[in-house]
Amino acid sequence: MVGHRKTTATGGSLLLTARYGDGYKRAQMPAASSSSGAGRAAERHQKPSGPAAGIPAAELFVGAGGLALGLEAAGFETVLAVEIDRDACDTISALMPKIDLRQASVEAIDFRRYRRKLCLLSGGPPCQPYSIGGKQEGRDDERDFMPEFIRAVEEAEPAAFLLENVPGLALGDNASYFKRLIARFAGLGYSVTWRIINAADYGVPQKRRRLFVVGLRNGEFRFPEPTHGDEATRPHVPAGSVLRADAVIGDANKSIVVYAKNPDPRPSPYDGHLFNGGGRPIDLTKPSPTILAAAGGNKTHFIDTCGLVPEYHRHLMAGGAPKTGTLPGGRRLTVQESALVQTFPEGMRFAGSRSSQYTQIGNAVPPKLAAILASAVARALRSRE
Repeated sequence: MVGHRKTTATGGSLLLTARYGDGYKRAQMPAASSSSGAGRAAERHQKPSGPAAGIPAAELFVGAGGLALGLEAAGFETVLAVEIDRDACDTISALMPKIDLRQASVEAIDFRRYRRKLCLLSGGPPCQPYSIGGKQEGRDDERDFMPEFIRAVEEAEPAAFLLENVPGLALGDNASYFKRLIARFAGLGYSVTWRIINAADYGVPQKRRRLFVVGLRNGEFRFPEPTHGDEATRPHVPAGSVLRADAVIGDANKSIVVYAKNPDPRPSPYDGHLFNGGGRPIDLTKPSPTILAAAGGNKTHFIDTCGLVPEYHRHLMAGGAPKTGTLPGGRRLTVQESALVQTFPEGMRFAGSRSSQYTQIGNAVPPKLAAILASAVARALRSRE
């Protein structure tokens, strides 16, 4: 992980129960029991538990609910969720039927009605303007919803906010814009801490670097230290913990794996460009490459079921000629396997076309990582009571 910065601004020192009294008190009431037939995945997320113990929260740009699931696992009670995509709304509605979900653009929501009724406001505004895989137009991109997230924070005045995005928002040409965003949050009375995190360092079987920004009105937030990896007490969780070379989970992805005409090998057989498209072979003994929102076709990572990739890599590194045709035994990840790598609940279903399902999964925050960060935010809020 890299890039840790902190900006502090003076805010109020009122306690949660004083400043957010009505909404906070209502959140302490036991949740009603869930109705039958919601499904195994939905049943796991009905009753708030964990360090947040029902603290009221709202989430913007919900998507398939990766961050929402993490908030629920930490105990937050999601009193408002906003998402414009119909398929994503159908996905999250089936999983979390009691959530107050609005299918609308964030621009259409007046957050003043939630003023001082929320303890946490979270979300991941569209990342395309800052992604290395996009045009990187940043704030000039019409899909830049950072100003809308700031407006929501300004109008709702939550005790804390949690913002997720791609690392590119804080780096390179976007760095000055990011500094202005942090200054804007500080001007609203928040102590702001940010960090670029690799999900693999927190037990997710996937290498996935994302930017997280946390703001608190009272006190300063400290990101939890990595739990897995070379500098932690436990090794990284391998992709093979959820994937198998000898068994397909879910409906097979029939996209073939084709040898690249002009391969670009790297020291590892699982890096570089040996095959067409952005999909890479997965080393099942290590975390998977980042699950992409553009997956579904040749940008879908694949399992080398015949074990031919290392041998082909050695062939190329020795100066051998590139092969042509398809890789025998190259099997691309299914929707369900991609979801498991992202740590979505086993058996969770995603609405829409296959392409839409891959997009929802690839855009999501891994629920396991979200739960760890949400729990840390909850502990920070509780410590101010």
